[in-house]
Amino acid sequence: MNSPDSSTRPLLERIAAALERIAPPPREKPDFRRHVAARWRVSGALKYLEAVQHVHHMDADWLVGVAAQHAQIDRNTKQFVGGKPANNVLLTGSRGTGKSSLVKAMLSRYAKRGLRLIEVEKEHLNDMPYIVDQIADEPYRFVLFCDDLSFDQGDGSYKALKAILDGSIAAATPNVLLYATSNRRHLLPEYFSENEETKYVGDEVHFGESIEEKVSLSERFGLWISFYPFSQEDYLAAVTSWAGQLGASVPSENRKREAFERDALNWALQRGSRSGRVAYQFARDYAGRGGK
Repeated sequence: MNSPDSSTRPLLERIAAALERIAPPPREKPDFRRHVAARWRVSGALKYLEAVQHVHHMDADWLVGVAAQHAQIDRNTKQFVGGKPANNVLLTGSRGTGKSSLVKAMLSRYAKRGLRLIEVEKEHLNDMPYIVDQIADEPYRFVLFCDDLSFDQGDGSYKALKAILDGSIAAATPNVLLYATSNRRHLLPEYFSENEETKYVGDEVHFGESIEEKVSLSERFGLWISFYPFSQEDYLAAVTSWAGQLGASVPSENRKREAFERDALNWALQRGSRSGRVAYQFARDYAGRGGK
């Protein structure tokens, strides 16, 4: 290819200068002394960490029916913040039962002790090595948080997650862990036909390659925390807790209390679910109506 002659070179230089002027400037990394949370943003070729200006405060003591799960994630996070060995965490189970809320609650509890949170969408898992490079020298402990993580059939992006969990985060960067939530325990779709691959050798069960592949992905998380559908008692306790947090008074007189609980149960019935999320939604409606 011929080099531009002297007559075209000035034009090319002006074009290059114009493109440089209109190109978005590189984003500065958030100041984690001031900001406790950030999001990984991708806009075309531009990738950057964006500080979260208004962090959703969550207190784990507000959550009802998840005491065992609360104790597990708190212990792991406390170890991590204290500079002790800790595990990547997978929180799985029924929707609306408090998985994401518990992760946010850990940030609220340990931010003053140096915990920071970075939210990463599933589509950007391949960028995690770049994120880790940006925060490797920070004097804080970072949880990379991927909410509602799951993979469709044929989705190859889970291989990036496997590579991350196989050591690139935990071993090379001790100030970073991955916390993820999912409605699927094994993250990948499971099919009945895959059971046909299972073989029995004597008294031992040998699963087929499809099942082994799916189990091996979730097994790479050192800590599994399972969440279960709420009982009616747990649901009503969550409604009462959220109503109190929202400043609404729950009736104590028997007849009015029964009417309050009946309304809360009908609310859940209409949505086909008894969960902490549904309890919160009812409590907001109740508080907004002035506790009536």
